[in-house]
Amino acid sequence: MGDYSKDDFLQLIKRFGAFLTVKISNLFHTLDSRSVGAIAGLAVAIVFTWRVWRSPSEPQRRIPKRQGATPSSSGVSTHSSANVETSGVTSSSEDSNAQNVIDDFFQPVKPTLAQVVRQRLSEGRKVTCRLLGVILEETSPEELQQQATVRSSVLEVLLEITKFCDLYLMERVLDDESEKKVLLALENAGVFTSGSLVKDKVLFCSTEIGRTSFVRQLEPDWHIDTNPEITFQLARFIKYQLHVSPTKPERTAINVFNSTTLEQFFGHV
Repeated sequence: MGDYSKDDFLQLIKRFGAFLTVKISNLFHTLDSRSVGAIAGLAVAIVFTWRVWRSPSEPQRRIPKRQGATPSSSGVSTHSSANVETSGVTSSSEDSNAQNVIDDFFQPVKPTLAQVVRQRLSEGRKVTCRLLGVILEETSPEELQQQATVRSSVLEVLLEITKFCDLYLMERVLDDESEKKVLLALENAGVFTSGSLVKDKVLFCSTEIGRTSFVRQLEPDWHIDTNPEITFQLARFIKYQLHVSPTKPERTAINVFNSTTLEQFFGHV
């Protein structure tokens, strides 16, 4: 029933359209050119008036949309700004954390005493060293006749040198008793318990020239002494020397280093 009424309605519209077409066609046949021009001009005027009347209303209808959209845009802008600020804070925090990790990773690690000894000795494997004023508290052969005391502050450095180098200790003494005191002091300090140092590598002589002869015969990479005259004389024969003294000598060679103590030379104070 519903389909039948729909078909009848469509047929009615088609018939009306055909009838309207015939009537308009007849009207144009009966009218003259002036009448047709008048009708055309009226139609153009109606269309133009309708467009002018319609155009102001369009912005009025669009304004509410823009006004309504403004809070939304503001909200989006505010939300975006908040996101940007939050993102900026997060990014800044992440960058800071990353930088801290990098700084911790690349922070220079303090080298061990063994590493410092090797570096400072330039990989030299044979070392000769006098005892008075360097290894021992005493500074003269006369004092050794009374006692011999190993400096506690130098002991760790000395033991490290014995592990890495072929070390020879030497000193001028006035009698055999002084030799015994020196060897006993070194033994009690534990110098012979580690490394390559043995009692046979502790040499004694009666003159300063004798110590110079020991050094030249052994041909070490390094010689350590407190006598500026000996270090100066040996400068052309020995690759490196360390002059241990509170004061710098008046004359020195380019291959002679200066330090107040042996341990200070290795940064172990």
